[in-house]
Order: sequence, then structure tokens, then C-alpha cells
Amino acid sequence: MNMCTLMDSSKTDRPEGRTALVTRKLSRCNIQIAALGETRFPDESQLTEVKASYTFFWSGRSSDERCEAGVGFAIRSNLISKLVSLPKGFNDWLMSLRLPLKGKRHTNFISTHAPIMTNPKEIKDKFYEHLESFIASVPKEDKLVILGDFNSRVGADYQTWEGVIGRNGVCNSNRNGHLLLKTCAAHDLLITNTVFHLPNRNKTSGHAPTQQALASY
Repeated sequence: MNMCTLMDSSKTDRPEGRTALVTRKLSRCNIQIAALGETRFPDESQLTEVKASYTFFWSGRSSDERCEAGVGFAIRSNLISKLVSLPKGFNDWLMSLRLPLKGKRHTNFISTHAPIMTNPKEIKDKFYEHLESFIASVPKEDKLVILGDFNSRVGADYQTWEGVIGRNGVCNSNRNGHLLLKTCAAHDLLITNTVFHLPNRNKTSGHAPTQQALASY
């Protein structure tokens, strides 16, 4: 969930104002855990919306830097005591959550917000280096789910990228998309929003054909 798009104004800087908007959406849809992007909160911290019973965790840039991107999780407060540990931030691009399942199994969730196309190559390469390190730190017996906005187009070439994308991709890939495809191929990860057969209006962002890209989830 992109917090920036839920804001009434880009000048809404108080975490309480933004989290209140998110909790309404989550409660309405009965969502227990949500990955958050573009939180734009400084440092690494948490906040509890007592009435709505959600706790927010986020990881952003230090408070003396301009707040851009930022990632986090919104979790039903009654689930917090069941976690192995609290969500951990790596930087303003990546945050992880380890959730226990039945039979001593676990799922690792990574909330991410990748650099945009216009960012320098060095920044994008650094992001994927950090992502690779994050993935490598996940225990082999754990399931892994990566959520967020990779600011990329992975295209529809499911034959070349068999096992990485499904048959329902759209348009062509771009440079950011190629980085994502290579990373997923290296770690046997499937980009699941290319799997589901949905009308384009439900699975793409952008209106003109040249601007369309798969929605992130």
C-alpha cells in the first residue's frame, strides 16, 4: 500500500495523520498485515493506532535528511505478541517481518520501495545489492514473500523468463524490470501479479498504452 497516494496533501507530515487514513482502509477490508511504501517517515520507529488496533512499523532516512521513499508494515495489534521479533529495517528501501506459521514454519515478508527509473545507475545497483543481502539472510527453510513497488516493467516474455513471470504480463520490460527479472531468476522467485488473469483496468497503472505498467502487489 502506497501511503503517499492516500494523503490529502503532500504537506501532511505528522505520522498520526497518515496512519489514520491507512487504518480506515485496512479495517474496511479486514486486512491483518500490510506492507507500506512511500511512508516518508524519518528514522526507524513504530506507532500504535489504539482505536483501530493497528501498529505501524517503519524504516526511513535519518531525521536530518530529506524524507523520501520509506517502507514499513501495518499489523493488527493482537498479532504483535505472536511475532518471533519485531519488524527490522535495513534502510529506507527495505524492511523485513518474520511471521510464525503452524508446525514451527515461518514466512519472511520484505516490504520494499525501489529507486525510480531516473535515479542514477549507482543507486539502483546499490538497492539490488541490499536486496540480495536481505534475501541471503532469510533461512532456507522459510517461505519468502517480497511486497512493494519496484518501479519497473517486467514485460510479458514468459517464455524467456519461464518460472519468473506468468502469461499475464503487459507491455515491454525496461531497465529496472530487467534488474528485477534477473534477481528473481537467481533466487527462484515468481512475480505473482503476472500470473492472474484480470482486465487491464484492474492490473495496470497509467492510462496511455505507452505508460501502462503492472500495479504493484
